[in-house]
Amino acid sequence: MDTRIIKIAIALGALAYTVYLFWTSHWGSGIGMIFVTAILGVLIFRSIRLIIVFFRLRQQKMDKAKIWLLRINPDKLWKSQQGYWHYLNGSVEVNNNLSEAEKSFKKALKLGLRMDHDKAAAKLNLAVVALSKNRQREGKNLLNEAKKLDTKGMLKKDIKMIEKAMKNPKVIRQRR
Repeated sequence: MDTRIIKIAIALGALAYTVYLFWTSHWGSGIGMIFVTAILGVLIFRSIRLIIVFFRLRQQKMDKAKIWLLRINPDKLWKSQQGYWHYLNGSVEVNNNLSEAEKSFKKALKLGLRMDHDKAAAKLNLAVVALSKNRQREGKNLLNEAKKLDTKGMLKKDIKMIEKAMKNPKVIRQRR
């Protein structure tokens, strides 16, 4: 059974109980249940396991992130979350298998990522993969797209590092 249906049923049950509490004049409990219902409502649209994978990647614990990522069935996620699953899979695979990482990043961009800096990071990683496979023109185009998408400057240092490495192609090929 799809866990999304279970989450929706629990959230609707919590909403009904919240309404019941207000109906019976239990205002304090009703206000508390509003927060619980809101949290349950948010969890419908977010995968807890994806959040754990993001957390593990931030800690640079790639092996643990991969374990949690393998526990997720991307077919059971909402379409917007499937893009992030492929993005995270590419981020984990970029150190081990460049071809698999490239497929994952392309699929993530195809399915859609909400945030511009996530799109920029995916394109930056695709640029690194293209440059490591001696596809200079494609790498440069992807790097320019990543620059345009990085409006907040979160990837500025990484972009400069890749541009510097483009001038010396041996450095990128050694990263394989």
